[in-house]
Amino acid sequence: MPNIIYTDSYNKKAAAFLKKHPDLINQYEKTLRLMELNPGHPSLKLHKLKGKHSDLYAVSINYNYRISLLFLLQDDTIVPVYVGSHDEVY
Repeated sequence: MPNIIYTDSYNKKAAAFLKKHPDLINQYEKTLRLMELNPGHPSLKLHKLKGKHSDLYAVSINYNYRISLLFLLQDDTIVPVYVGSHDEVY
């Protein structure tokens, strides 16, 4: 299982996101749990980003919202970077 490291910066972004979208709390928490158990699970739709964010990956919370991630695969570590809408993350 990967180790997920939540930075203070990400925690602030996540808190603001969940305050704005309280209806997504359960989906958000489910996404994080699943990511911790199996980041390659098909329902997460894990994919590498392109362009200026080419060092990041993203997983889906639902059709409209994503979490961008920095994978440090050598240490089996995941660092969430940003959570937001498709357009905000990309």
